[in-house]
Amino acid sequence: MKDTPLSNCERDFLLKAIEEKKRLDGRQTYDYRKMKITFGTDYGCCFVDLGKTRVMAQVSCELVAPKESRPNEGIMFFNIELSPMASPAFEQGRQSELSVKLNRQLERCLRNSKCIDTESLCVVSGEQVWKIRVDVHLLNHDGNLMDAASVAAITALCHFRRPDVGIQGDEVTVYSPDERDPIPLSIYHMPISVSFAFFQQGTYLLVDPCEREERVMDGLLMIAMNKHREICSIQSSGGIMLLKEQVMRCSKIASVKVSEITELLNKALANDKKARKEGGRCGFAESLPQERITALRMEETSVEMTDATERANDIVQKADAPPHEYPELGLHVVCLSASLFNRRRSLTASYKGAFPRGARPRCGSDDVVEISDSEEEEVVILHPEKPDKSLKKTGTSSQQKGAAASKKRQKK
Repeated sequence: MKDTPLSNCERDFLLKAIEEKKRLDGRQTYDYRKMKITFGTDYGCCFVDLGKTRVMAQVSCELVAPKESRPNEGIMFFNIELSPMASPAFEQGRQSELSVKLNRQLERCLRNSKCIDTESLCVVSGEQVWKIRVDVHLLNHDGNLMDAASVAAITALCHFRRPDVGIQGDEVTVYSPDERDPIPLSIYHMPISVSFAFFQQGTYLLVDPCEREERVMDGLLMIAMNKHREICSIQSSGGIMLLKEQVMRCSKIASVKVSEITELLNKALANDKKARKEGGRCGFAESLPQERITALRMEETSVEMTDATERANDIVQKADAPPHEYPELGLHVVCLSASLFNRRRSLTASYKGAFPRGARPRCGSDDVVEISDSEEEEVVILHPEKPDKSLKKTGTSSQQKGAAASKKRQKK
């Protein structure tokens, strides 16, 4: 199923608003949408809400044989699932161009940047290593999928704990969490992607574009960076030519945004660790106080109610007093409908005795009430045109001449 295209009016409205440095949700040019990071009950499950865009990342692991070219390193695998539940433009079971693009960008951002120590995932050199799989599921699509997916993936990797392993000779033993505490992954840094949308061939720039802004943009620039101001990957799409000054400007903005998101990420991880240590309800179970799942959510909006009575009294005092005399209301037009047969019948009966058949009762000089037995709806003329007097005179003179001629013929 294809997505519904934007109309020309919507496109022009969006571009005009961007020219005036205004956005649909009231943000400024370099503002991010509200980001919320939550965790599931198990380790390695993370939910990221970026505005209305919602992404879930789940990390899992298994023991596999290593690659022949790198026998001492573990394997990292990333998979992005675009569900039709998120948008009608996504199809089930078919890998679209967008999913391939997001997969490659996520691999460049996390695997090629060497943010995870893959050598620490080796159990037996050349025989068994840990394979870390990151599945990213898109739950709701409202633009800027890459940023939300990168934050969800790196947060889930930081939150994940792999089982502890014991080696005795050639035998490898995997301990359960009850026997030994699971071990976190060795992460060097946390790369995060920041997206920039360009409009009118690079004249205007927006950070964190929403879904409608992505439809009208001319180009997109994605920069993956960590808090140490190190660029991990950079990719431009859309066929737009960018200047050196534009790329440097975007990198400076990205460094500020990455530091803010990293601080939020670390704070969320610390809060979850504290909640699990205290033994309270944490993760996804925290959102189920009544042991049931609700699909609808509504954000609370604060309303200022101070001085409401005083402001209402001021408005009443400043308002004009209502007039004491009202003009007389007259009946101008009575329209009869064919569907209201009973009303038409009673009204016809009331007029039957007062007027001869076929006559038109007049309520005023210009207002006419027509009574008809046709099955169609009556056509009411609000302001009928007055007949021209000159035409009446010519009509009467011609009638008189015709009558005189007929009398002469009778006499002959």
